[in-house]
Amino acid sequence: MELEEAKKNLQKTGYLDLKIPAGIDLVAEIKKLKTEKNAVILAHYYQDAAIQDVADYVGDSLGLSQQAAKVNADMIVFAGVHFMAETAKILNPTKKVVLPDLKAGCSLADSCPAEKFRPFREAHPNHLVVTYINCSAEIKALSDLVCTSSNAEKIVESIPKDTPIIFAPDKNLGKYIMSKTGRDMLLWDGACIVHEAFSIDKILDLHKKHPHAEIIAHPESETHVLKVASYIGSTSGLIEYVKKSDCNEFIVATEAGILHKMKKEVPDKNLIPAPIYQNVTCACSECPYMKLNSLEKLYLCMKYELPAIEVPEEIRKRALLPIERMLEISK
Repeated sequence: MELEEAKKNLQKTGYLDLKIPAGIDLVAEIKKLKTEKNAVILAHYYQDAAIQDVADYVGDSLGLSQQAAKVNADMIVFAGVHFMAETAKILNPTKKVVLPDLKAGCSLADSCPAEKFRPFREAHPNHLVVTYINCSAEIKALSDLVCTSSNAEKIVESIPKDTPIIFAPDKNLGKYIMSKTGRDMLLWDGACIVHEAFSIDKILDLHKKHPHAEIIAHPESETHVLKVASYIGSTSGLIEYVKKSDCNEFIVATEAGILHKMKKEVPDKNLIPAPIYQNVTCACSECPYMKLNSLEKLYLCMKYELPAIEVPEEIRKRALLPIERMLEISK
């Protein structure tokens, strides 16, 4: 009865709101369910440390897309946000894809609704559309190419220089790619709340206290933050940079979940989260959507195989083409 009620309330709650027996070893149970259900857990670097530690693969959007494309498991458990699970379903229509919490969305994806983007595209029929993977399946279906922060420059460079480009939805990443490639792209006015939260004044004040620290930033950050960065790169790029750099101290301007993986890779280096505008208890920038997932929700979604992600077949087929083009170019 309780389960049936929880299923009925899924759209309202976003997850299976069920009580978990006291004293249960969630990590052990999740590992057991992986075996029983032939499931694989894909997790983003911005997930809580406990989820990253139980995942089969932890990565950024490009890495997760590449992993999702070659998964052999019967069930893909996506510990990330909605558009990531959608991408996995687009690539694997016959497999079950579950997400711990349906409300784990994305402010950047939300900034580009299909009903507004469609007429924008139609108003510029000669433009080729490149969309950042942080968007809905409907937006991918309206695209010619998809990119991630890892390969955006390469994707744009693959397009003939006389072809006009619409770049959506992230205006900050778009501006950065324009500066790298020299292309004059038409940008959609979207942004990520996590990467627009950084305070340049606080970052510079922090740098005065740590003058030997290198500022490193994700290209979704605003231009004034990127201008003071020693290195700009994707989530995986930032991790590789701190591993290879001779510097022993970094101010990291991206979602704070990345620090878990970084600390594992460089335990002897000092990693400082870049400060944000708001005067809050946690001085770092955290994605409220990524943090909706938890071990408890992960366990329940694996046990009951809900909430399941579905993508209408017509949209899935159209969205698949630009993703496949991206994966081919990224080889």
